[in-house]
Amino acid sequence: MPRIAPLEPPYAPEVHEQFERIMGPGADPLVLFRVVAKDKRAWSKFRAASLLDGGPLSLREREIVIDRTCALTGCEYEWGVHVAFFAEKAGLTDEQVKATTAGGTGCFSAAEQALIGAVDALHFRMRWSDEEYRSLAAHYTEAQIFEILLLCGRYRTVSYIVNALDLPLDPRGARFPNGRP
Repeated sequence: MPRIAPLEPPYAPEVHEQFERIMGPGADPLVLFRVVAKDKRAWSKFRAASLLDGGPLSLREREIVIDRTCALTGCEYEWGVHVAFFAEKAGLTDEQVKATTAGGTGCFSAAEQALIGAVDALHFRMRWSDEEYRSLAAHYTEAQIFEILLLCGRYRTVSYIVNALDLPLDPRGARFPNGRP
């Protein structure tokens, strides 16, 4: 059981409408959403920073950033939800999905390798070296670089919430290959 109990149906009409907009009509909302939605202000801020609005990165690039960030933070819940819902749509192979948890970038393009290197540098050092930035900038625009930074920060925050509140794994989600990365 999560440390903060999730909302249970029936949901307030406004919250129900928001869940349906995010998940699709009739789909059960994620436990993460149900927990955060208990606090009106937190839920409002959480939704405002979603970054799933078709920004300057492709779906594939976005999912590589999210999957790698969640794997590095040990957030199997969010990694698994994104893999289950988006990996196939993003064109990620099983080998590439596994590589988001295990490192190793040989199965990715040069641009994607720069992307993963940028995510790793932010996670481990909270900054990029000049060389890492040049590598990233060789493939991505300034708008895309801002999106990468925002995604890394956003999903690190999501990982904090999920891991700190000990949310149970979503039954629809994938599981880390070979246990924790």
